[in-house]
Amino acid sequence: MIKKLQLPLQTMNLVLGFMVWVIISALLPFIREDISIPTDRLAILTAIPVVLGSVLRIPLGYYANVVGARIVFIVSFILLLFPVYFISLASSFTHLVIGGSFLGIGGAVFSVGVTSLPKYYAKEKLGLVNGIYGMGNIGTAITTFAAPVIATQIGWSKTVQLYLILLLIFAVLNALLGDRKEIKVKTPIMEQIKGVYKNEKLWFFSLFYFITFGSFVAFTVYLPNFLVTHFELAKVDTGMRTAGFILVATLLRPVGGWLADKFKPLFLLMGIFLGLTAAAILLAFSPSIGLYTAGCLTIAVGAGLGNGVIFKLVPLYFNKQAGIVNGIVSMMGGLGGFFPPLMLSFIHSATGQYSIGFMALSQIALVSFVIVVWMYYQDKLSVQSEVFNSTGQGILVTDPNGRINAVNPAFTKLSGYSEEEVLGKNRSVLKSGRQSPAFYQAMWSEIREHGSWQGEIWNRRKDGEEYLELLTINAVKDESGDIVQYVGTFSDITYQPTGRCSNG
Repeated sequence: MIKKLQLPLQTMNLVLGFMVWVIISALLPFIREDISIPTDRLAILTAIPVVLGSVLRIPLGYYANVVGARIVFIVSFILLLFPVYFISLASSFTHLVIGGSFLGIGGAVFSVGVTSLPKYYAKEKLGLVNGIYGMGNIGTAITTFAAPVIATQIGWSKTVQLYLILLLIFAVLNALLGDRKEIKVKTPIMEQIKGVYKNEKLWFFSLFYFITFGSFVAFTVYLPNFLVTHFELAKVDTGMRTAGFILVATLLRPVGGWLADKFKPLFLLMGIFLGLTAAAILLAFSPSIGLYTAGCLTIAVGAGLGNGVIFKLVPLYFNKQAGIVNGIVSMMGGLGGFFPPLMLSFIHSATGQYSIGFMALSQIALVSFVIVVWMYYQDKLSVQSEVFNSTGQGILVTDPNGRINAVNPAFTKLSGYSEEEVLGKNRSVLKSGRQSPAFYQAMWSEIREHGSWQGEIWNRRKDGEEYLELLTINAVKDESGDIVQYVGTFSDITYQPTGRCSNG
């Protein structure tokens, strides 16, 4: 029963964490009425929780494996009590900076669930599970829209203090309902980092999440102001459109995870990045409000689906290091939510428009598409290599002239020759001398005519011992029909009942 509760419990934990994470930015208009904050320092105040909330995802993801999600969530919510209470009493910019720094814990809890929840479900369901959990980022929208409404009634300070009650409630809920028997992984953090930092897939996934989550946050931040200034829409209309963007992206996150469970995740990412590329190019040309809406909704679809697909990929490729990898990837996503809004603001202040920023997004999305295509074909080659190296039959690949190009480990085990000893040499190095020239003439005549041959043949190991093998030779042809390789597969049948050498 406790295990079944972990998905809804941890999802609600994430909702609360994200609600707390954005308290300052949501209530900033009210706070500025009481505390003097220079305009040029507003960006610093809103950025500090985002940056630290991103960086802290690495240790929280790691400790979720070491002590379990239950303990990490409880400790996180207890620690958040102090900065939340401190902010509610703040009377200066410095107080807000200090309190805001520790609010980053609220955003960092994201890496806890994506590390813990895969332990409770089969691989075929991880996309949907992580997608449902990821919907917890709607906590930012809840605070953004609800906190100002409450603050108009009771003031910003008491509104902040209401979060203390929620944090205490959820600390108790996790103490009672959290899984005390969660599987623990206690590999030292530096050992885990050393085991993954050279893997290019880690950095590719980080780039992908930087783009998908970053575009989600960037559009959430910039849309309200842009729609008012560029299209002169009413504030209520602007708020509804922004809410629609957030809703679409959030609801499609589990859909992206579910699709990744059913179909090839890398294929899905190809379509997502092509969609983001096209949408960003469309927005760069500042179209009419109708086309602009279509472009923004396409970004929302791509961001939502992409966020879900990426966290299906992480446990597939990094099963044993999921904690640290989830921390790094989600950290990069958090930073992606920080830098794009700043970049858009800088570009707008310098040029008076957002077009350059949108074109930059389109090019980064296009590069990501190319990387995903490359990853897909690398995976195919990796599977082929795994089959080649793990099969129990010896495999020998030669060029049309009989020079050896490749052998597998089973070849070395059966023949005694290492790869280095036979590469570039003629296949005749294996001949025992038992077969007559007429035998080989008949064998190669069969291969040239039919493309393959199978039969029994005596060969010689490196130590001079002769052995009988069941050998199959296939000719590999190019598109023009010319033979480019011969592939021989064989097994030792010396001590098995045999017949005579035969063509097959």
